[in-house]
Amino acid sequence: MTHNRTIHRDTVRPEWVDYNGHLRDAFYMLIFSLATDAFMDRIGLDEAGRSSRGRSLFTLEAHINYLHEIKEGTAVRVEASVLAFDAKRVHLYMEMFAGEGAEPVSASEQMLLHVDTSNGAKSAAFDPDIAGRIEAMCRDAPKEARYAGRVIGLPSRPRALASASAGTRPA
Repeated sequence: MTHNRTIHRDTVRPEWVDYNGHLRDAFYMLIFSLATDAFMDRIGLDEAGRSSRGRSLFTLEAHINYLHEIKEGTAVRVEASVLAFDAKRVHLYMEMFAGEGAEPVSASEQMLLHVDTSNGAKSAAFDPDIAGRIEAMCRDAPKEARYAGRVIGLPSRPRALASASAGTRPA
């Protein structure tokens, strides 16, 4: 099966696995980081493009949702979508799947900034050809990014409950 949004494939390596036999949380980010490099390749900011243009992408913010554990030897694929972009930034959304599975094992969204690396890493507008490729990925994005835009936090507790438990300690 071919997935037109697939930008990266990998396999969970033994050194990436924790004491529970699962992929360590940091290595989910590594896989998404490698997928971000593949996204850069896809839009024309591969190694040659970065070098000749003196441009790159820097990550401003990243969020990861850990949905299902995966184990050593699991083949993974990452699919990417552009949720939004402007002259200098891209809101990239990615889902990681085990093999050819249909349900993601993890999701990540990132805010990336286009920078001129030849001028002290200052933000810069995308060149028209790069912007065109980003726009095409945005047009082709699925209507729903299930795990995008989530905020981390605990649900609010009523004040009375919060006050009553404030002075207690676990036994």
